[in-house]
Amino acid sequence: MHIDNAAIVAALRARGLPERAAWVARQLPSSVDTARNASLLRRLGIDPEAVTQQQAGQKTTVTKASVPA
Repeated sequence: MHIDNAAIVAALRARGLPERAAWVARQLPSSVDTARNASLLRRLGIDPEAVTQQQAGQKTTVTKASVPA
């Protein structure tokens, strides 16, 4: 499965993590492979299923996870 980089960036910004969002915007491709980047997405607290549903316009929330500073 692939998700848009912009959706990950938006989720991080919504959680008050603009520096992480900027890093993701610079480092990851526009279409992020969730299998290949699963550990990174977990570390960022991103649930690919939730982001995919959000992209489809369904109401959902991105999981909150403890992200080291």
